[in-house]
Amino acid sequence: MNELAITVIGRDRPGIVADVAEVLSGLGANLTDSTMTRLRGHFAMTLVCVGPTAAEVEAALTPLVAGGQLLASVRAVTPDGTTAQPGEPYVMAVHGADRLGIVAATTRALADVGGNVTDLTTRLTGDLYVVVAEVDLPPGAADRLRERLARTAADLGVEVTLRPADPDLL
Repeated sequence: MNELAITVIGRDRPGIVADVAEVLSGLGANLTDSTMTRLRGHFAMTLVCVGPTAAEVEAALTPLVAGGQLLASVRAVTPDGTTAQPGEPYVMAVHGADRLGIVAATTRALADVGGNVTDLTTRLTGDLYVVVAEVDLPPGAADRLRERLARTAADLGVEVTLRPADPDLL
């Protein structure tokens, strides 16, 4: 079986998810992981499926992208095989006045203690910038990250919180 990573982006409109899902279902592709969002009126979806070849999926998506309103990318990926043990799940939230480098600095602090971003959302509303990230931390790294984030937050003039995630909600 082929494992494929597919991205679809473009101006949002009703029916994009249904159109893409129908194409994949029609090819016998099993959708295993996906995420979709709207970003300032633009649609963005990334998914992983198992089944047909990349060429078959690209050909089947051609009618959806032919008008130039959507862009699709299909790429074969190697299955993970054995996956690393997940770390301890936490939620990192950042809010404050918008300024350059908030995501870069906070995720660098996370990476420096061996943490991994598993999901990240940002929003700009007026002058308020908000980041919410689900992260995995190595055992015992939370206190070190809190210290790093406190310094980073002071440098950026933002508020940062780090709390254990509720595993039933993730």
